[in-house]
Amino acid sequence: MAKRILLLASGRGTLANAILEAQKLGLIEVDIVGLISDKDAKVLDIARSFGVPEFLIEVTSDRKAWDQEIFDQSLLLKPDLVVSVGFMRILAPAYVEAFTVINTHPSLLPLFPGAHAVRDALAAGQTQTGSTVHRVDAGLDTGPVIAQVVVPIEPTDDEPKLHERIKIVERALIVETLVKYGRTGLL
Repeated sequence: MAKRILLLASGRGTLANAILEAQKLGLIEVDIVGLISDKDAKVLDIARSFGVPEFLIEVTSDRKAWDQEIFDQSLLLKPDLVVSVGFMRILAPAYVEAFTVINTHPSLLPLFPGAHAVRDALAAGQTQTGSTVHRVDAGLDTGPVIAQVVVPIEPTDDEPKLHERIKIVERALIVETLVKYGRTGLL
């Protein structure tokens, strides 16, 4: 029986699209049971175009109510794995205790956690950065590393240029991780 995967996403959906495309081609042997977004974003259209149920659960001023709504919707979908792909919200501790959650991050964790990893790597004068797939825990990008790929920082790189190169390897890395997961059930 195929593993059930729930996607969490907030933006343009390039990572979600890569996963859904690979699943459609039969490369990832999983069932994508839904996609939850915290805002009205292009990723919802992508999910719809692949026939994946999409759920818009917008953040409100009552964060506890939002956390509960995300939790309840996830429970209904019964995922074996939750994959955060560009979901720009910190999940409640109760959520990451109840579900196995992985995330992609545009740095070689534990270096440069947080929302500005690419900018931070450039500001620190690094010669390389990369992409990480990691387990999500109650901290900020502190969960155990599952896989990483190095991306050299070129002298001509600025933040948008470097971030785009990282996104390319990030898409391949999450697909490879899910291919392995679909075949073995292991991360």
